Amino acid sequence: MPKALIVAHGQPGDPEPQQRAVEALAARVRLPGIEVRGATLAMPGALDIATDDTLIYPMFMATGWFTRTELPRRLALAGAAHAPQLPPFGSDPGLPGLCLDLLEQTAGAQGWRLAETHLLLAAHGSGHSRAPALAARKMAADLAPHLAAVTCGFIEEPPLLAEAARDLPARTICLPLFASRARHVTHDLPHALATAHFTGPTLPPIGLAPGVPQMIAQALLRAL
Repeated sequence: MPKALIVAHGQPGDPEPQQRAVEALAARVRLPGIEVRGATLAMPGALDIATDDTLIYPMFMATGWFTRTELPRRLALAGAAHAPQLPPFGSDPGLPGLCLDLLEQTAGAQGWRLAETHLLLAAHGSGHSRAPALAARKMAADLAPHLAAVTCGFIEEPPLLAEAARDLPARTICLPLFASRARHVTHDLPHALATAHFTGPTLPPIGLAPGVPQMIAQALLRAL
């Protein structure tokens, strides 16, 4: 039976909740005849279920150090050095459409026209790599034709989210470009939005969107 493994970063210091979360995500990726499981880098031994024949789906928002260096290194240590690795979640060609569907639903629920709605993309960023910010800005460019305007704000690089979210129009939706509900989403993001007095709708992290399991299933099918 073909095997696939969704690999997320996880939460160092408290790995079990995020390990359970990625396992639950894997269980919702329904592909008859294909075994789909989940693992995090933070959970000791979680990658040991991978083999050279396991298709790896990185649950990361950008192609960067984790997907290019650390994940291959960890797979090699687990005895799966030759496991094929797909592009990360954030690069999935279906992701902009999934984001757009969520934004249309949210704007509609507010009684807003999407073309008159501002979007705040909340993303990780990095002080060491340009990859996370570039991925967020690419998403902004993909979504911009459908919205009044798009603003990016980051947790770990300028423009910081608390600054980017300040003085935005009342018709603004915040979409967190995060693959899971970890500390950045549960602590840093709400703190930054509160500091900016942002009052618009804030969606769950995009990795928790209802359409994600089907999107991952389609990516795995294309690769098999």
